[in-house]
Amino acid sequence: MSHHLDTPLAAQNGQLYIDDLYVFPGEDSTVFVMDVNSNITGVYAEPGFHHEARYEFKVHFDGTEYESLTYRFSFGEPDTGGYQSLELSTLTGPDAREDAADGELVLQGRTGETAEADGTRVWAGRVVDSFYIDLDLLAIINGAVAKGTSVDLSSWRPKEATNSFTGTSVETIVLEVPHTHAQLKPGARTGVWCATKLATDAGGWRQINRAGNPMMWPIFWPDDTDFSNPANTRHPCEDLAAAGEQIAAQVAAVVRATGTAHDPEGYGWTVAHQLFPDVLPYVVATPASFGFATRNGRTQADNAPEAMLSLVTNMPVASGLTPATSADLRARQFPYVVPA
Repeated sequence: MSHHLDTPLAAQNGQLYIDDLYVFPGEDSTVFVMDVNSNITGVYAEPGFHHEARYEFKVHFDGTEYESLTYRFSFGEPDTGGYQSLELSTLTGPDAREDAADGELVLQGRTGETAEADGTRVWAGRVVDSFYIDLDLLAIINGAVAKGTSVDLSSWRPKEATNSFTGTSVETIVLEVPHTHAQLKPGARTGVWCATKLATDAGGWRQINRAGNPMMWPIFWPDDTDFSNPANTRHPCEDLAAAGEQIAAQVAAVVRATGTAHDPEGYGWTVAHQLFPDVLPYVVATPASFGFATRNGRTQADNAPEAMLSLVTNMPVASGLTPATSADLRARQFPYVVPA
């Protein structure tokens, strides 16, 4: 029967909203983490993963326009205990960007439990959220970016900052791939993004949300609560042509008004070229860090909000928070998360 899951109303489901993407080295491995369905958002509906959706990690190599490796997760309906079955498939080459391709089944498992096959490990379930930011600071930057006005931090007190995400939780997918993988071997230059896709009545798939660099939606599209922004359905290779001018103009207006760039237009385009295509760069088997000096992958400890807000405004923006803020919400070993 028709479920109309391709309608805008159905898209207002926290199970399809991506909160964060992390990529970092694990135990002789590369770790991919996708967080969705935060209970801090107004679109949060119910726990678990959408059983008619796909959750995909996309990997580009050597700066190529399209992905050539996709890890695709799907989930069954929750049982009486709330647990769901899961399947992981891989798609390579041209199939990696084709929704109609089936790929190769890698493993099957269940949420809340570790599943492993040939060195690849998976864990999915509800965890405490290790992301940290004071949303009062974000509101200040949001206002300046939206209006193209000067960033006024006179009322901001970093020493009084509190983590707005304290006590919140997310559904997470943790994927660990060993360095023996044919493509994800040490030294491989990758660009990573993730996407949620929903089955349509026509039998195909619709991309609902995607993520690459952190903080893109909160900074540039904060009002996109109904997934209406076309950036949701774009492929990263279309980003610069579709939205480069918009991002460059927004950044230029902010730095011009704030007086932090001699050439505001030039700086705006520099930022646009750094952020687009919206994929997270990572060199396999190297230390991950998303910060001021280096953007190579992203760990759960990284102060990504501070780095992004500083990049957009071209000045130091102290968040008042540090990795210690959520140190007890991360684990050093697989699955690197703390179940809620």
